[in-house]
Amino acid sequence: MQVKHLLLIAILALNVACSSNDVVDENLSETELYQQAQTDLDNKSYTSAVSKLKALESRYPFGRYAEQAQLELIYAYYKNMEPEAAKSAAERFIRLHPQHANADYAYYLKGLAAFDEDRGLLARFLPLDMTKRDPGAARDSFNEFAQLTSRYPNSRYAPDAKQRMIYLRNLLAAYEIHVGHYYLKRQAYVAAANRGRYVVENFQETPAVGDGLAIMTEAYQRLALNDLAATSLEALKLNYPDHPSLVDGQFVPLEEEADNRSWLSKATLGLIESDAPLPPGETRASQDVIKQYEDAQEEIPDELQPENQGAEAEEQHEAEGNNDDRSWFSRMTFGLFD
Repeated sequence: MQVKHLLLIAILALNVACSSNDVVDENLSETELYQQAQTDLDNKSYTSAVSKLKALESRYPFGRYAEQAQLELIYAYYKNMEPEAAKSAAERFIRLHPQHANADYAYYLKGLAAFDEDRGLLARFLPLDMTKRDPGAARDSFNEFAQLTSRYPNSRYAPDAKQRMIYLRNLLAAYEIHVGHYYLKRQAYVAAANRGRYVVENFQETPAVGDGLAIMTEAYQRLALNDLAATSLEALKLNYPDHPSLVDGQFVPLEEEADNRSWLSKATLGLIESDAPLPPGETRASQDVIKQYEDAQEEIPDELQPENQGAEAEEQHEAEGNNDDRSWFSRMTFGLFD
């Protein structure tokens, strides 16, 4: 089936390339251009419709069909799988006609264009996981639908936009979970915990909240932050008792702990250990810094040690006091007649 789908894609692309060379008759009137464009839209000849609508707008910019042609041009671009052109046409229409009766339709098509931007021909026919792809277009689509629902809450397109926003929100949350697991695999536990907390704080009422709590629990356990790990685990047990990371009420990390042994230790199955295993939450770099500090502290002379500074000052003061055996006359004259 996949080979047939790829052949269909190639045929469609060939048809688009052949039909893109359509030349619009310069002698057509405004009404004739508009009627032919409508016929092309009805016949799903979107490339030809784009050509005629663009010609109509450029030849008759102040005609009776100019505004309608701009609006239908957005739809033609969208159906012709040109999302960037559709978004640009929608932005232009909204900028030129912000009070137009069908401005909500322009917002809706702009959101749809971004919604389908990642879902190209290959994504429509091949089983791709959309939660693992760049979420840029999904965020744009969510923002456009949010503008539509806030500006035009009673629009006929608002209900569909709200349903798509729920899907997009779940998709964005799932993407953050994938990133959190990636950080866990790379032992970037602070980054993983931040991703999990971001999901919990910003994507409430999505299925990914439980996964976010699980990532936080695992990351905090790896960092030996036991209080934070216990709090996250308690929230996970209370709200998601059936989460896959909970087995008989006990938390089981989804990512295996990384093996930080040297290649020599791995090759000899641990018989020769070049370095002691690291305590939880520590790295070789942090141990090196601590070792440098301890070495520098040992090289400080005894007389310069902080604990010896007070005693040395007292001894110097006593020595100065003992040497002061001058007469009362010398002290009164400040030693001028000594």
